[in-house]
Amino acid sequence: MNDEPPARDPVGEDARIDALDERLKALREREEKRNRPVAGGETDENYRAGNRVLSELLGGIAGGLFLGWLIDHFAGTSPWGLLVMLFVGIFIAFRNIIRISNRRPD
Repeated sequence: MNDEPPARDPVGEDARIDALDERLKALREREEKRNRPVAGGETDENYRAGNRVLSELLGGIAGGLFLGWLIDHFAGTSPWGLLVMLFVGIFIAFRNIIRISNRRPD
């Protein structure tokens, strides 16, 4: 065995690697903060308004179709009652959507 000290001391970690690790950690924290969902009152209000618009649109179309089908079924006016009531339902749905969008925030 050798009683002499080793010629090379073990090399400590490079300062560049430490700096790179710190930068990566900071970037990961920023990315997590950026991707975190924002849950505020404004978000909930907009979500409710969007759901209301969607329900008005679908309800107007479905209601017009149903009423038109009923009219056609009982009156025997095969496609015309359905078509007329479909367009009436679409008109009413868009009228309600315009009313919702013109409402002033409280």
